[in-house]
Amino acid sequence: MNKTIVVVGSVNMDLMLRCPKLPQPGETVLGESFRTEPGGKGANQAVAAARLGARVAFVGCVGNDGFGTLATSGLRAAGVDLTHLSVINDCATGVAMVQVDASGQNSIVLGPGANSALTVAHIDAAAQLIAEAGLLICQLETPITAVQRGIEIAHAAGVPVLLNPAPAQRLPQALLRQVDLLVPNEGEASMLAGIPACGRVGAADAATKLRRAGCGAVLVTMGAEGLVWADTEGSHYRLAHSVTALDSTGAGDTFIGALAAARMEGLDLTSAIDFAQQAAAFSVQHPGAQASMPTRADLRGVQDKAGDTGRVTA
Repeated sequence: MNKTIVVVGSVNMDLMLRCPKLPQPGETVLGESFRTEPGGKGANQAVAAARLGARVAFVGCVGNDGFGTLATSGLRAAGVDLTHLSVINDCATGVAMVQVDASGQNSIVLGPGANSALTVAHIDAAAQLIAEAGLLICQLETPITAVQRGIEIAHAAGVPVLLNPAPAQRLPQALLRQVDLLVPNEGEASMLAGIPACGRVGAADAATKLRRAGCGAVLVTMGAEGLVWADTEGSHYRLAHSVTALDSTGAGDTFIGALAAARMEGLDLTSAIDFAQQAAAFSVQHPGAQASMPTRADLRGVQDKAGDTGRVTA
């Protein structure tokens, strides 16, 4: 892991409330426990990779407030380089209102706060860092102009780009053609591909369509159902590990951070996916987002319990 993973992304404070079930519109549900902890897809993915031994640098924004201080401390504790983390005065740090039900499923509402202040100028200030990276990771919780600029710099320098297109939004074809590894969930894949991506075959169809649009490889994550990916050899699937989920918050970010760390070690895509699924399976058995992300020691000796694997055919 000689080269650095650069993450351009969001920093939030997660306000997490456990409840017996997720409320329906107009319904009030009595909660069971409440806590706050650092989050944000960008910060989560950076912490996940760093905890697994990768060198990670972060580009993003926090507010000049208590939440910003706490969120920054989580990144620093994981060993993430914060040279390009900007503090925005008179602006609140982003927040995520997270509800988690008894089965571990969640619903999330974001307040972007300082994440909205990330500009092209911030990205240009980190241009050398990005151009010398081993991998650039981006998501869509920060302004798309900043994301596009980061990807443009990386692509021009020959740096591989991993894009997690969340929250879902339509993206220009020119941007997708600069992405080496696209990692959407089923809903995000449906929006980007313009076709249903439900189930193994639907996800494979969407992944294949997005690959033909110019992405290097496309991984469609399906939670407890595992994932489907399309690469130069066709479409493939891998079922998730069979575990009892306590809290799925941050599991997708754990998967991406672990996938990135594995790729930086030189693992091929299939082996990196296996490692990332192992890390995600660990995370759903523990509460919280960053708090649930494993270290190498946590994963040592854990057996791969992902069952069925192979090619996808209609």
